[in-house]
Amino acid sequence: MKICTLLLALLLCACSPVSRTFYMDSLTGDDSNTGNSPSTAWKSLKKLNEQMFEPGDRILFKSGTEYIGQFEPKGSGSKEMPVIVSSYEEGKKPVLHGNGLKQHTVLLEGIEYWEVNNLEITNKGEKPDPGRNGVIIYAWDKGDVHHIHLKNLTVHDVNGSCIKNEGAGNGIYWHNGGEEVPTRFVDLLIENCHIYRCHRNGITGNGNSGRDKWFPSLNVVIRGNLIEQVPGDGIVPIACDGALVEHNVVRDSPDLLRIEDAAAGIWPWSCDNTIIQFNEVSGQFAKWDAQGFDSDYNCRNTLIQYNFSHDNAGGFVMVCNEGNSLGEPYNIGTENTIIRHNVSINDGLRPYPTRPGWFSPVIHISGPAKQTAIEDNVIVIMKKPSPDIDRSVLVMDNWGGPWAENTVFKRNIFYVMNDELQYKFVTGNSINTKFEGNTYYGNFIDRPEDSSAVEKELDLLSSFPFHKEFPEYLREKVLDRLKQSTDQAKIE
Repeated sequence: MKICTLLLALLLCACSPVSRTFYMDSLTGDDSNTGNSPSTAWKSLKKLNEQMFEPGDRILFKSGTEYIGQFEPKGSGSKEMPVIVSSYEEGKKPVLHGNGLKQHTVLLEGIEYWEVNNLEITNKGEKPDPGRNGVIIYAWDKGDVHHIHLKNLTVHDVNGSCIKNEGAGNGIYWHNGGEEVPTRFVDLLIENCHIYRCHRNGITGNGNSGRDKWFPSLNVVIRGNLIEQVPGDGIVPIACDGALVEHNVVRDSPDLLRIEDAAAGIWPWSCDNTIIQFNEVSGQFAKWDAQGFDSDYNCRNTLIQYNFSHDNAGGFVMVCNEGNSLGEPYNIGTENTIIRHNVSINDGLRPYPTRPGWFSPVIHISGPAKQTAIEDNVIVIMKKPSPDIDRSVLVMDNWGGPWAENTVFKRNIFYVMNDELQYKFVTGNSINTKFEGNTYYGNFIDRPEDSSAVEKELDLLSSFPFHKEFPEYLREKVLDRLKQSTDQAKIE
């Protein structure tokens, strides 16, 4: 019996795939080496790109080394044995410099079950070039493409174009589609990455956006990333069902875009069942939009909750739908958006006129969005730096076609701090807009009808009404920003 068991074990071992490890060292490596140990490491990305990788393989770059060119691997892992890219030895992350030679530095094309970790990536050319990216994840006519994980990457200095219609540029970008075979990503994770000085955007995607060929990516998770000094959009999932965007920070977006170009911090487009939670967005200064958060058109069942938005030029949040295209394949509407338990401090700061003049409402609902619920949010409005700056708490307006329908504002706190000028609510020709049980403190004009309104001063510093799910680390940031606001109000 023991002999049979031993023979079976040996047979299983013989049939199991053998994992291989490939080592990279740009300083002492040599492409004529075997690459299978630190002392026999390869030197160039060119050599690495010649290899066909298999399930369980590992690619390890030596810490502190730098490489010029593109990493364009071939071959896939498996569910049980993904291909893993990382670093070895202590030290700084290995750096891959694309130098603008191609539209990417790292390209994961048509492959699956890959995990790319602990690399620094740049792609700066001599001059800006539309469509330039740090990392591209691409699949075409492949069906379901599984398990692409990017973790702990630093992506910076990608000089694409700040003009969206030219092709823009991104730190990390995914694109899926197909003419013959519907294609999507299943289990796409972008986690704990630091993206900065990338033009135009941070993390965005593209896919099967039209509802006539709806084939959304699934299990897309964008978590724990820091995006800063990116002038355009921070995080934009596109053509996904059930995307989760959480625990990210998007901050300090410089005012570099044209007046024609809009951008916002975190928002879905052509997505269903998106959850956006536990994020912080601040310092978004695009010349149009520039909110912290947005539920955009061709989206259903978007949930925006437990986020902190502050000091954004365009406001806290937008819900929009382009009315002229409503009913076309790329726009079935914007429906069932829920915005709850968020905190907004000092949003709506745009310091100059834009498309319609002075315009930066804290909440903007544009076009025929339906069934929107804005509940249990705390909106703290500081005194504006200039009397010219828009003092709208809410603007509901028309974006072609019908107006918004069935919008409800419940149990929100609208708190204006130390400003003698009046703040307004503009509901326009919206249909069945209701206000129920909101708290109002400050000087308002055209305040909406609210039969159960609460009017009282609150001591937010000593007893801020956080929801129990609002994370502790964001609570500390909220109270710090509120204290700054309170101290500034005392000076004024």
